[in-house]
Amino acid sequence: MRVSATEFKTRVGKYLELVDKEEIIITKNGREVAKLIPAKKEGTPNADFLYGILSDYPDKNISAEQIREERIRNKYN
Repeated sequence: MRVSATEFKTRVGKYLELVDKEEIIITKNGREVAKLIPAKKEGTPNADFLYGILSDYPDKNISAEQIREERIRNKYN
């Protein structure tokens, strides 16, 4: 669901209830500026899936700092 920032600010309670059913994309001047997603529930992965992606990485002992540096390098190259 897409809503404007003004609409979200006016009816935040409504969207906090709806977020359990679907993601809420918040727009400002027609551009996406934020995404409201449900909080992690017991037994439901949110960002934990990244560990599965990293398990295929050749060096299993990669640090968070190395991941950060790689993301920055890829973003600006």
